[in-house]
Order: sequence, then C-alpha cells, then structure tokens
Amino acid sequence: MDAHERNTKADPLEELAARLRLLQELSGLGVRALARDAGLSSSSLSRYLNGRTAPPWPAVVALCRVVQRDPRPLRPLWERTSNPLPAPPRSSRHMRPVPRNDLPRDVPDFTGREERLAELLAAVNSHRVVSVDGMAGVGKTCLVVHAAHRLAADFPDAQLYVDLHGFTEGRPPLDPDSALRMLLGALDVPSEKVPQEGIEQLAACWRSELARRRVVVVLDNAADAGQVRPLLPGAGPSVALITSRNRLLGLDEVPPVSLDVLTPRESAELLARASGDPGGPDGRLAREPEAAAEVLRLCGRLPLALRLAAARLRHRPGWTVGILVERLAQGASEFDTAFAMSVRQLDRPRARVFRMLGLLPGATFDAYVAAALADVPLHSAQDMLEDLVDAHLVQQPTPGRYRLHDLVHQHARRASAEQDPAGDRERALGRVLDYYVHAAAAADAAMPFLSAGRAVAAGRPPAALPRFADKNAAFDWFVGEYGNLIAAFETAAAVGADAHVSELPRFLRAYFARRCGTTHLNVLFERSLAAAERLGDPLRLAEAHSDLGFARYNAGRTAEAAASYEAAARGLSRAGDARAEAELALRRGYLSWDTGHVEEPLGLFRLAGRLYEQAGCPTGAAHAAASEAWATLQLGHRTEAARLAREVLRLPHADPGWPPAVTARITLGVAIAHEEPDEAAGHLRRALTIAREDGHLDNQAWCLNCLGVALRRMGRYEEALASHRAAFALLDELFEEHWKIHYLYGYGETCRLAGLPEEALRLHRQALDLAPRLGNRYAEALAHEGIAVVLDGTDPAEAAEHRAAGRAVLQGVDSGA
Repeated sequence: MDAHERNTKADPLEELAARLRLLQELSGLGVRALARDAGLSSSSLSRYLNGRTAPPWPAVVALCRVVQRDPRPLRPLWERTSNPLPAPPRSSRHMRPVPRNDLPRDVPDFTGREERLAELLAAVNSHRVVSVDGMAGVGKTCLVVHAAHRLAADFPDAQLYVDLHGFTEGRPPLDPDSALRMLLGALDVPSEKVPQEGIEQLAACWRSELARRRVVVVLDNAADAGQVRPLLPGAGPSVALITSRNRLLGLDEVPPVSLDVLTPRESAELLARASGDPGGPDGRLAREPEAAAEVLRLCGRLPLALRLAAARLRHRPGWTVGILVERLAQGASEFDTAFAMSVRQLDRPRARVFRMLGLLPGATFDAYVAAALADVPLHSAQDMLEDLVDAHLVQQPTPGRYRLHDLVHQHARRASAEQDPAGDRERALGRVLDYYVHAAAAADAAMPFLSAGRAVAAGRPPAALPRFADKNAAFDWFVGEYGNLIAAFETAAAVGADAHVSELPRFLRAYFARRCGTTHLNVLFERSLAAAERLGDPLRLAEAHSDLGFARYNAGRTAEAAASYEAAARGLSRAGDARAEAELALRRGYLSWDTGHVEEPLGLFRLAGRLYEQAGCPTGAAHAAASEAWATLQLGHRTEAARLAREVLRLPHADPGWPPAVTARITLGVAIAHEEPDEAAGHLRRALTIAREDGHLDNQAWCLNCLGVALRRMGRYEEALASHRAAFALLDELFEEHWKIHYLYGYGETCRLAGLPEEALRLHRQALDLAPRLGNRYAEALAHEGIAVVLDGTDPAEAAEHRAAGRAVLQGVDSGA
C-alpha cells in the first residue's frame, strides 16, 4: 500500500472524494456538465470532489445515477464521513414560553445604507426572499440583522438566525442537512418528526412548518446557491434574508442586493458614532480632518474595520486622530490594519486569549470553555471576554454567549499559528476537549438515565464547570451546547483523542433519549467503539460494545444488539466490574423479552439488581426492580407485580420524575386496574403527567397505551380506545416506527372487546408483519394469538393455524432455532 492509499484509508472523507472522482472519470464529463446532469451546483460538486465537504446522500445517489452505478456500496463510507447531525432537540414547552428569537443584537450605531435597506425591504415584500452580497467586512450581516429586527413585529412566530460558514477558515461550510435540522429544532419541531435521511424530505418538512407560521429567517454567510436553496421557504408568509460574499447566480428567483463600501459621508458618520466623538468643532475628528480622512482610507470605508478603529479612539481619550493613523498605518490591508491595531492595544494575557479563541471548534462559546482554553480562572476569563467585546474583537449575540466574526476568527487562528508554540496550541485544544467531556458528564449526572454515570476517565477536570440546579437546567445546557459538543467530538476524532471519542457519547444518552431519534446515537457509538478498540482498555471496550448494543436495540436492530451484548459479556467476564455487568444484565433482559425468552428476563433483572447493590448503585438497583415488576406483569402475575412495584415506590428519592418510579407506577396501574380502578388510574395519570413534564414522547406513548389497557380492564372501552388512539397519534409523530410493536397487541385487544373485530384484526396483522422484521419473537407470538382469538367465531380453521404458529415461534426460541 503506497502513501497516498494509506492517507485515503485514514481519512474517510478523502476516500469518499476519491470514489466520487472515479465516478466523474466514468462519466467523461467536466465538473459543470456533471453537476448539470446530476442536478447539483458546480461549486458544491467541486467541494465534494476535492474532499472539502461531505455531500448529502441524495447527491451521491444522483452522481451514481449519471453513470448508472449502484450507490448502495458507498453508503457505509458516506455514513462514516458525513454523520448528518440532528438539530438540538427542543426544550419542553413549559421551558420556552416565548417564540424563538435567535437574531444577533442589532448594532446601536447602524449608519447609512438607507437606499439598500429600502431595496431589501421592498424585495422582501415582493418576493419574500432576498440575497445580499458583497466583500468581506462590508456590512452584509449588519444590514440583514438590522432589517430582520425591523421585520420582527410582522413575523411574530420566530426570528431565526443560522451561520452557514460558507467562508469560515478552519471549518467546512454547513451542509444543508445539518442546517435544516438546526432550523427545525429552533422551531421546536419534535425531532421525532424530522426525517432521518434525505435532503428533499428535510426541505419539504421545513417548508411545511414555515407554511403555517410567520417566521423571518436569516441565512448568513452562504457559500453558494446549492447550499441555500433547500433552506428557502415555499408557500406561506415566512421570509428569508441571505448573505454571501458571492452573487448567488443559481437563485434566479431571488432578487439580489449588492453592497459596496460605505460612502465617504457614511464612513465619517459611522466613525464618529462608534468612537463616541461629540461632533462639532470640539470633536477630535473635526480638529484633525486630514487625519480623519486618512483613517477612512486606511480602513477602506469598510464598516467592520471602521468599528475596530473607532473602538480604539473611544477607549483612548488621550489619543489624537493622528496617533490612530500612525497605529493603523502599520497594517498590511484594511482588515489586518484594523485587527492588528486593535490586538496591539491588548495586554499580553488578553492578546493570548484572543489568539487562542481561534482554536475553539464550535461556533459560539461561553466563559467556562474560554477559561479552560486559556487555563485561567473563570472570573479572569469573564473579564477578558468583556474587554474583547469592548474592543470589537469578540461579539456577544446573547448574554453569556460569544462568537468571532469570520474575519476575526481567521486573524486569531493565523496569529496563534505564528506566535504560539505548537505545544501550547495542542495543550489548549486538549483542555477544551477535557472541558466538554467533563461538562457533559456533569449535565448528564443531573439527568438520571438508567443508572448513575461512571466518573469521567478522559482528560483532567477543568477548574470551573457549570452548575445545574435540576434536569431541566441540564437539558437546556445540552440544547445550547449541542453543536459545540458535536464539534468537540469531531475535533477529538481528527486529532486522535480516542479517550474523548470513546467517552463523550456515553454522556449524551439521556439527552438523546428525551429528544432525538436513535440513528445519530448509533453513529456516535460506532465511532466510540472504534476508539475504544484503538485504546485497548478491556473495560472501556466492553462498555462500548454494551452501549452500541443498547443503541442498536432502541433502533429496532435486534440481531446486531445481541451480537454487541455478546461481545460486551466476553469483555466484562475478564474486567470484573460489577456496575458494568449490572447495566449489561439489565439491557439483556429487555432484549431477551423481545426475542421471546419468557422466563430468562426475570433472572437477568434480578441479577442486575444484585450487581447494582454490590456496586453501591441504589438507582440502578431500583431500575432493575422496576423492570422485574414489569416483566412479572407481562407473565400474568398481577399480584406479585403490584407488590414489587409498590416496593419500588416506597424507595426514597428526591426527583418526582425518578425513572424507576415512572415504570413502577405504570406497572402498578395496569396490575390493579380491575380491583382498584381509581388508584390504578391515579398512578397511570401521574406517570403520564411526569412524562409530559419531562417532554419525553416515547414515555408519553407508553403511558397512554397502558392507560388504555387499564381502562379496558375496568370495562371503560370508549375511554380506553381514546387513550390508545392518543398513544398512536404520538407514535405517528415518531420516525422510529419499530416502537409500535410494543403497543399493537394491547390496542388490538381493546378493539376486539369494544366490538371492533375488523380493527383488532388489522392491528394484529400489522404486528405480525412488523415483528419478524424486528426479531421480536414475543410480539410475533402475541400477534398470532390475537388473530386466533378474533377469528375463533368466524374461521376456526385459520384460528387454529395461527395458534399453532404462535406456539411454534416460542418453541423455536426455547430450542434455540
């Protein structure tokens, strides 16, 4: 294997690009012709072929179709390179009482641009979409943000902003897939409703949501028309404002507004306002008109450069304008002139922090990660960031959140590469990765999921971490930091920080469980496992197999889950860690039940309980006891299930939404429905309330379906049907169709007893179709039995066949078939 081949194997994105270049060679077409035939923009295709950007899957399919090749062999490679990310899940409704407003702060010294602003607003009225183009630093973002604030009152449902990073040094442009997921999440669209794959499906979902709302969307820093086209609204009142350094020629239907530098009058006015000059004959600018004109010339009449220069005058009352000219004259260009002059005014610690900020992997940051990056106390980082904001080197779009303008980010990265030793930069980036893993662990600990988390092994804990008053605060932190956490994960993978890659996904499980589908968690755990394999630590590797197995199980990939659990069991037999063994036993109990082993799950849940107690993990032991109670109920032992559930409910805990108590309430409610209907309904409704307060749609569907079963046992068929229908209405919002398998039998039985045999038969047949594909032998056997009961009075022969088939399914499980 030559060096080139080794490099492409080590870099999946480059390997995919090489495969796409082979497709181009097969086509015999140039980039423009191939892009036209595939329905892509030539600039986007060029990035795909050069390995600068991972293409969306539909683009890969389109390219394969041009040369009549099957795209499916490329799918595993594409998944490793693209890892399309879901948007940060929405907060619970009670946590976000007002419409979303993500717009950056409108600058208080907005100056000039009257004609262009009027042109922009007129284009919005006529076309609902407008693009603003112009050179870097000319004020495109400032103009559209100002316009968006002007429009906000007419678009009250949301004001959204997304930086597409079309020209951000050190990171690829944001692909439309990820941008759409961010935007849908910002609209509080349940992530379970968001299509997992396909840019066309995502764009259609986005347009559908915009069609019924009045939303203004700022799409900042677009690379080209191909990046932005899927993000545009369709029918309806919503509007989009786009900025790009390039004229977006591919958007013929979008009117353009081109920005040039400020006029001399506008430049002078902005310099005066931003510097706090009082004007009149006593002002510094008026006293030195020639020097003031030279400042305008050196700044190229560019708003960004002018604001940076003005900040120096504002904070240096003793300076003359001539001194400012002398400092500016040391720069090499309009941007470097302003940046270098501004940075030179910083003391050494602040200049170092500024340079280091260019190393951060995410789009925004807070004082905690800045403190970790610079290795300074939190209060020092806060003070330094405020000084950098005052110097116009750092922006503060919202309280406590900071960002760098692309040009400033580029300057900081370049300055750090030139001035800071490589070892210092590597250690700073390592501290950032340490921070994100430890902060995620702290947030995860405030959101109990299955069992108490293990202590962080990767890196050193930072000096300061956010504190979370409760699980809602922790969840809000995950929502705000999601993009940065994924950026940190990707950065860790890129620099070979395998300990961080293997560990970070473990602390995202509770977050994904409450809001996200399982596709992306599976991708993260696949890469976590690969990192654990490279590390070679037996316990870490066994836990990675166990985590991947649980992600596979939740995605309905039963056979793969079983294989992962087997690999985990082999590793844990050597590692001898009681807590990890307990977690695996609990997970295997769930899988064992679904695969039709009726008695085995009870033994696994009891084993998990003993191991959790041995490991000193009472929450884990409570989870195991609640799971044992639920399994006992499924076996028909209602009295024993109720006793076990009551024992769990008597355990002391501070959280009213404690997960073991939710499971115990559901179990108890179903178990005593016939004998104690009022108490049963109370437990089930309390569990449902907790699930709703937690915003957990899966748990809401589970509670509603079990409430339907309990109401049926009380003889309240109409209420039972309404509860089942509400459960399935929620399930229809979930992309993961496989979860319906757990609810179809109960719903079908309610329909049968309510006098709806045809509906019951339809539901049982739906389960019979779904169960074998999921490997759920227990549900398959139940479906056969359900069909047999419905057919007993009308077709005894077919009923007998289904009963025999159901017995054969379970016998096959017992025999190992």
